[in-house]
Amino acid sequence: MLRDIFGQAVEAMRHNLRRTMITIIGMAWGIATVVLLLAYGNGFGKAIEAIFSQWGTNIMGTFPGKTSEQTGGSKAGVIIKFHLDDVERIMETVPGVLRATPVLWKQVPVKNDLHIFTWETDGVMPEIADVQKWEIAEGRFISADDVNARAHVAVIGPEAKDKLFGGVDVLGQTIRVSGIGFQIVGVLKPKMQEGDDNVNRIINIPYSTMSDIKDIKYPDGIWMSYQGNHTQVAQALRKTLGQSHGFKATDKTAIYVADIMEQLAQFQIITIALQVLLTFIGALTLGIAGIGLMNIMLVSVQQRTKEIGVEKALGARRRDILLQFLSEAMVITGVGGAGGMLLAWLVSVCVPRITFYSAIAKGGEAADIRLILSPTIVIVSTSILVLVGLVSGLVPALKASRLNPIDALRYE
Repeated sequence: MLRDIFGQAVEAMRHNLRRTMITIIGMAWGIATVVLLLAYGNGFGKAIEAIFSQWGTNIMGTFPGKTSEQTGGSKAGVIIKFHLDDVERIMETVPGVLRATPVLWKQVPVKNDLHIFTWETDGVMPEIADVQKWEIAEGRFISADDVNARAHVAVIGPEAKDKLFGGVDVLGQTIRVSGIGFQIVGVLKPKMQEGDDNVNRIINIPYSTMSDIKDIKYPDGIWMSYQGNHTQVAQALRKTLGQSHGFKATDKTAIYVADIMEQLAQFQIITIALQVLLTFIGALTLGIAGIGLMNIMLVSVQQRTKEIGVEKALGARRRDILLQFLSEAMVITGVGGAGGMLLAWLVSVCVPRITFYSAIAKGGEAADIRLILSPTIVIVSTSILVLVGLVSGLVPALKASRLNPIDALRYE
């Protein structure tokens, strides 16, 4: 029976081939728009994840500030200073923290025999490489032995290498940081860098050796990696540091907590909202194609009124007529949908990436938007297509099934 119904639908489509092809093209264009819009939204989400993934998502930084709430006998406005003991305290008392490492920084002159620049120099521990996902392009990173020996070694960013030495091999070369000689033992791989961001030209030296440049008793910040819920870790962190430094855990200005997962979650909300909006726009576009299908089917019902009367006179039931015209609409929808899916796939293959983050960030090509098709997109698009096809075909099919056979036979 289904084969006969399908055959009738195909024969009806052949009878009005030009009209059918125009309708199929409209449906194909509509579903291709839906798929490409969803693929764009998916690519936007992946681009945001790529921006954050270069640093890692389960990391958190805390930096001292100034109290804004009175605590005990202390007035607001007390300047908070971290101590090295805070690193161990965080490791012991904050649940979920895997690593914690102090960081110092200062803008100082950095020069070699030919060039001089004022760049940020950071005093770091070996753990910082794992916490912030730093990768070595040449040489090695700072080791525990370097820290213990107060070694005058440096690991520099790729931009610092290019500006100081150009294409020359830098391993073993000496630079002067704030007038003090340091031997280069490593070069980091580049990170995505926005505008005047200095991430790729920072000079990293052992934390202990930083004492030649500034007081290392008070870290400028503490970075940590963790597992578990980021909100609970941040709350426990504020509580721990609040108890040791005498400020309330609710005092947001006493310390600043850089929660990468919280920032990522905010962007994910934007991504979801964008995908919903794009789905809505795509559904409207496909709906317009569905209106075209409905009009064509209504014309078909009108032209075949006498045929419907004959079928009913020969014993065809209302549901048979309904199924006949509904199947014709669904065949048109299915053929158009398959063509639209193929068109969307071809566009996604021919358009490798759409400039996004690389327009504002050096080395940001990995965070550009790509049209990423996924099984979820195919399922959502197909569901919308089937719904539009059913609604567009159901109205004409109901009209055809409700025709009075006697009036239909008299129709000229």
